Amino acid sequence: MRIAIDIDSTLHHYWNLLSDAALRRFGIELPYEEQLDWGITRLRPDQLHLCIQETHCDAVILAGEPYPDAVDTVRRWRADGHFIHVTSHRDPHTYDATARWLSQIGLPYDNLHCSHDKVGRCLQIGIELLVDDSPENLVRAIEHGIVVATISHPWNRDLCEEEDVICASDWRELAAKLDPILRGSAKV
Repeated sequence: MRIAIDIDSTLHHYWNLLSDAALRRFGIELPYEEQLDWGITRLRPDQLHLCIQETHCDAVILAGEPYPDAVDTVRRWRADGHFIHVTSHRDPHTYDATARWLSQIGLPYDNLHCSHDKVGRCLQIGIELLVDDSPENLVRAIEHGIVVATISHPWNRDLCEEEDVICASDWRELAAKLDPILRGSAKV
């Protein structure tokens, strides 16, 4: 199977980085449990942009700690012959640091793409399964016939109640839920 995997809030906990940057820069708290939708309304767009830039600098990217079981799960999928496409909304200039981080944590992949149109890229390269936290990406992928899975967060919990979304509280549970689909798929 051809699998696309997001990075921020999918391979590692990103919210704390963004929240810390907002508090440090602007004195604005972004409580994780209160982030009930995809929009971040406590920050102006220019403030959010600055926080994202700060959290996507090389040093912060390279210090990222993957979620427990994320790397081992992806390693197993790759060893089983699945194509792994790592995808992120990170700006293209973060590509090199992101590639170094993936190497540093030992996550194998076939393709890495940093852009603002994940689903478009997934369609271009024939992705069959998207693992992402964004409700917008998940819904758009479903509309295009891509199987979707996510780690549950406050902003995507409502979507987790939909039958077309495979949702898990962590990577161990996600791997268990995806195993039957991946075992039955053609490997590419």
